[in-house]
Amino acid sequence: MANVDLVNGVELRHHMVRANGLLQHFVTAGSGDPVVLLHGFAQTWLEWRRDIMPSLARDYTVIAPDMRGVGDTERPVTGYEKRAMAEDLRALLEHLDLGPVFLAGHDFGGAVAYAYAAAYRDAVRKLVIMEMIMPGFGYEQAMQAPFAEDGLGRGVWHLFFHDAPDIPEALITGRERLYLSWFHRNFAYNPAAVPVEDLDEYERSYAAPGGLRALNYYRTHFTDAEHNRESAKTPLTIPVLALGGAGFLGGIVEQGMSALATDVRGEIIPECGHWVADEQPGYVIDSLRRFFRS
Repeated sequence: MANVDLVNGVELRHHMVRANGLLQHFVTAGSGDPVVLLHGFAQTWLEWRRDIMPSLARDYTVIAPDMRGVGDTERPVTGYEKRAMAEDLRALLEHLDLGPVFLAGHDFGGAVAYAYAAAYRDAVRKLVIMEMIMPGFGYEQAMQAPFAEDGLGRGVWHLFFHDAPDIPEALITGRERLYLSWFHRNFAYNPAAVPVEDLDEYERSYAAPGGLRALNYYRTHFTDAEHNRESAKTPLTIPVLALGGAGFLGGIVEQGMSALATDVRGEIIPECGHWVADEQPGYVIDSLRRFFRS
């Protein structure tokens, strides 16, 4: 029996299943055509809970997993290449037997979403990438000195730091709340957009045993780049929506995806930093609805 979370009058149902050898936690809501939402680093499935899931669930079946290494999904030592994480998603969706899906990913969830769409081209109807530059197609340009800057002129330094072995874990352990809160404040247009109760849950997730293995999302970027360059030889032909916050990646999201797909439309979200589901949920909901219906 699934645990049920009632949000804005909509039931969000929590499930656990072992798929691809990984015990996976995921949340479902609503009925209709399936929409899959993939979170990014410093967050969990929870980024979709307050606004995006309850709204879309009125017309769609919405599925939001905790990806490998995060939330209440298992935290293995290996398997953080985005192709491997796409296999986690494949096994989960085969278990649910949903057929082709609308697929949306934020941050590294976008990298997994692209890897899935590239590997299983008949399994994705439309693809949405939010605030992510793909390794091999712009990501490396952010790993430079002096630091690349976001849409508000802030230095993007953490790609270097997270890529280092061991030392990030040594410095962050015991200070997870301080570290994660820094990202949610400083890479936002509105520093207070992510509520305290969400930060409590992110701290619980990333401070749990093995919780910082999610740093491996970053450490696989060279392998991910090789995989993406291989996949790009056959560009995606499904419609792709690329969303960037004006205060963070902006139009770079569309620019990067245009090298990977033939039908890309881009939007820049005003007064928004990196945390699009928290900062501008109404804009994201309206864009997804228009895109899925078009």
